[in-house]
Amino acid sequence: MFLVFNKQKIYTYLVSIFTVIILFGVATMLNQNQAGSEILTSSVNSKLLPIYNVQTEEKKIAFTMNCAWNDDDIDSILETLKKNNVKITFFVVGDWLDKYPEAAKKMHDEGHEIASHSNTHPHVNNLNYEENVKEIEDSNLKIEKITGNKTNLYRAPYGEYNDTVIKAATDKGYYCIQWNLDTLDYTGLTGNQMWDRLKDKIKSGDIILSHNGTKHTADSLDLLIKNIKEKGFDIVKVSDLIYKDNYEINNNGTQIIK
Repeated sequence: MFLVFNKQKIYTYLVSIFTVIILFGVATMLNQNQAGSEILTSSVNSKLLPIYNVQTEEKKIAFTMNCAWNDDDIDSILETLKKNNVKITFFVVGDWLDKYPEAAKKMHDEGHEIASHSNTHPHVNNLNYEENVKEIEDSNLKIEKITGNKTNLYRAPYGEYNDTVIKAATDKGYYCIQWNLDTLDYTGLTGNQMWDRLKDKIKSGDIILSHNGTKHTADSLDLLIKNIKEKGFDIVKVSDLIYKDNYEINNNGTQIIK
């Protein structure tokens, strides 16, 4: 009896110790996972972002057009914009400005906004800080030479960005502008197909992306503008949509006034 009793006690003690060890291990793992999660969240929250759209109660959107290929349709585009009394933002590449300075001058003279889309349209994520600064500043010098005005807006080529790209721009006083609605005009969509992409998504504060030099952008622009206006939105330049100070950019890239 005495021997059996001691075996039972020993067994009980071992089970208790083993249970404590397991519980301690689980608690340690949970703490490590929580810490890892906090680090990941912090990393995500601290990532620098461009402005995809703007939180606003005003019924206005910004229409933007990237210029990197040719100028064959610029006169038609400007005529449509003038007919509809709309001013937009053209993001132009420095190399494009070298080839088509008169087209850029026409844009400026008709009251549109000329902004930087880099100087040579590289993959900016592969560039270091100084190279990114040079891409932006060189294009800005060309814009200033043609229009007489500097820009403080920058859109990176291919929609690429990382912290280095964003920091290079913001350190030099530029607002980095992305977009949250894409016409996909460069794929050859017709105007009706572009509008089908936009009509159920468009809301106040949106930034729409388009391109010149595509198959249907010029002949679709009138339809897009009229449909956007019929929904009650004013079409404005980016600089008339974004906040210039006292703002933050949330994890979705939405610019919010503080």
